[in-house]
Formats: sequence, structure tokens, C-alpha cells
Amino acid sequence: MKNITYNQNSKERLDKFLSQELPDLSRSQIQKMIKGEEVLVNGKIATVHYWLKNGYVISLVKKATISKQELTKKKAAVKLPEPKIIAETADYLVLDKPAGLLVHPASSASGKTLIDWLVKKYPKIKKVGENLERPGIVHRLDKDVSGLMVIAKNQSMYAHLKKQFQTRQVKKIYLGLVYGQVQADEGTIDFPLKRSRLSGKVVAMPKGTEGRESITAFTVIKRFANYTYLEMDLKTGRSHQLRAHLTAYGYPLIGDQLYFNKKNKDKFKLGRVFLHAHKLSFADLSGKHLEFISGLPENLNNIVSQLS
Repeated sequence: MKNITYNQNSKERLDKFLSQELPDLSRSQIQKMIKGEEVLVNGKIATVHYWLKNGYVISLVKKATISKQELTKKKAAVKLPEPKIIAETADYLVLDKPAGLLVHPASSASGKTLIDWLVKKYPKIKKVGENLERPGIVHRLDKDVSGLMVIAKNQSMYAHLKKQFQTRQVKKIYLGLVYGQVQADEGTIDFPLKRSRLSGKVVAMPKGTEGRESITAFTVIKRFANYTYLEMDLKTGRSHQLRAHLTAYGYPLIGDQLYFNKKNKDKFKLGRVFLHAHKLSFADLSGKHLEFISGLPENLNNIVSQLS
């Protein structure tokens, strides 16, 4: 349950206020939540036309919490595939992370993580980095996204990689399949991103409005009848950037259950997002430029072949 306090002197209708606080949801979706008793005001069930006053506390209640917890436990019991080592030196690891593997512990999910695997295989890595819960980690991939990651094995490489990420010297190229036919052969999506205060989702905002600068360049690889296969160059590394950007651009990723338009049905039944970190390049401690490539996992490649 997430709470937010209404701090305005003038009265405002509940559904109107929430539509501003939850820009990733439509007014009708918000009204449905209120009618479904998923929104409380001062701990009590409210109506769509409820008028808010200064100091009122609004709570967003998640239903079926128990069933979700049980589902999470069942998923945790399933043995997850291990990452594949692409390259290894005394300074770093380059891994191909499989979809379904969480990078580090999170409040919203449980089970084994990439961190567990790293610490077991490389015990000394526990002292690398600034966060003991994320040793060696300088960037991440979403749980349901596969592909290349670089892990620092010592503090010098950690600082070196972190600086490259901060100055945008690390190049990350992704492959993704989206709904619809993207008309432009190439383009740039530069909607600023912000996180919704109640839903926690990352939302793409109109240009010129508040939000963190976020830039995605894309090139069309191939168009199909109802889909487009894209190569994407992540110019900035915001959380959920590609997923939020593509949804806002009008072409959501196949299999994206978080930003996916539920009215569309995923006939592929992937159980993951069709998004793969395909290329990764950075400089090692000597300054040598390195580039690594990972092809599409078999299940994603089969879909592209099926559509071709």
C-alpha cells in the first residue's frame, strides 16, 4: 500500500487529482480502481467524486496480495538458468544474462539473483563497489530482459566503469520486437522520464515538461505485417527507458506485461519481454576499447524466423 498526502488549500476531486499523480493511467482506469475499492482516503473507501481537502491521505491498495506472494514463491522454487560467461579477466566479467534472472534483491520480487551466483562463484567480489547488496554491479538489466552485462571484479575497475557510464562512454545496443509498423527507418525518442509517485511505473512525459532527460535512437531492421524488429541505441541509461519510451512512442514491446497495452493479446506467450542487450562496448583499465556481441536467444530468434 502506497500513501500520498494531499497538500493543497483548494478542494479537488479525487479522480482528477489521481489522474495527475498517475499519468500512466487513464481517467477511466483510475475511476475503475476507485470503484473497485482500491483507493482509500483517510483509511476509508472513497467514491469517484470524492472531494479532497488539505491534509487528506490517499492510499492505493493492492488487492490479491496473498495470491501474488504465493505465485512469487512458486516462481522462486523453479531453478533459474545461470548466466553465460562471455569474457573474463582479473578486472571484469562480461556475462550473457538469461531472462527470468533478477540482477539484485528487490522488495517486489524474491528468489535467487545474479548477485547470489556471483558471490558463490567469486567470493572476493563481495567487497567490490559501494553497495554491499550489489557488489560489482555498475548497471543492470530488468529481470525479464536478456543480454550482455559487465561486472567489475575489483575496485579499480568498478570506479573505471562507473565513470564511463556517468560520462556516457559505454555503448549499449538492444534488439526488440514491437507491435505495429514503425514508419520511420530511423529516429530518436527523447521524451523525459519520471516515476509515478503511486504506481511506481516510469512514465514518459511530453517534451519540455518535468522529468529526467532520456534519449533512445532506433533503426528499423525489418518490418512485418503487424510488427517491427528494431535495433536501439541507449544514449541514456534510465530505468525502464526502452519500455517506457517505446510505449509512449506508440509501439510497445512484445511481451511487456508492465507497460503493455492489455487490450492487445500476446499470441507468442513469451513469458518475458522481447528485448535483448545485443552489443556492449567499454574501455578496460589500459584504455583499450572492447566490444562484445550476443545473438538473440533461441526463443526470440524463432519468433523472428516465424514472422519472416
